[in-house]
Amino acid sequence: MCKGLQITITLALTTLLSVLSARAQVSLTAHASAEVIQALAATEGSALNFGRFSPESTGGEIRLSPDGVRSSTGSVSLSGGLYNPASFFLSGQPDFSIVVNLPTAPVLLTNTANGKTMTVLNWESIPAVSSSIKILSSGVLTLNVGATLRVGNMVDNPVGMYSGTYVVTFSYN
Repeated sequence: MCKGLQITITLALTTLLSVLSARAQVSLTAHASAEVIQALAATEGSALNFGRFSPESTGGEIRLSPDGVRSSTGSVSLSGGLYNPASFFLSGQPDFSIVVNLPTAPVLLTNTANGKTMTVLNWESIPAVSSSIKILSSGVLTLNVGATLRVGNMVDNPVGMYSGTYVVTFSYN
């Protein structure tokens, strides 16, 4: 083969490869977006209040449902006075889902005078806590929370006020 023909073929192949590699790459301008939604806010409307009672000889449990029904087991004698489930008022982005995390571990109520304690457990809510709860189209939601109070006898839980705190967490789903 002639040297001039070899140079021409090599030059043609080099030019063809350069054209092909230039066409194998392309650029474009892409778009990105983000949406800011209303911040989720929560306030405590009413505190969880098991009301007045006497543990009597053996104690037992008081169940306060999220809809405000109070019942007792064991020797616990319920008395008059006020009692109510906790209520929380939430506001956020309308029609968005939220997740509610109630306490999973027992919470202690402590007698401020003598340090004796009672245990709060079996937390429940209306609407029921599930994988997600939807905020109403108005952007608000009321959540009622009840629980069970485990009470000892009069020696374990003498007369007095018992109080404590617990954490409820609200987040967008």
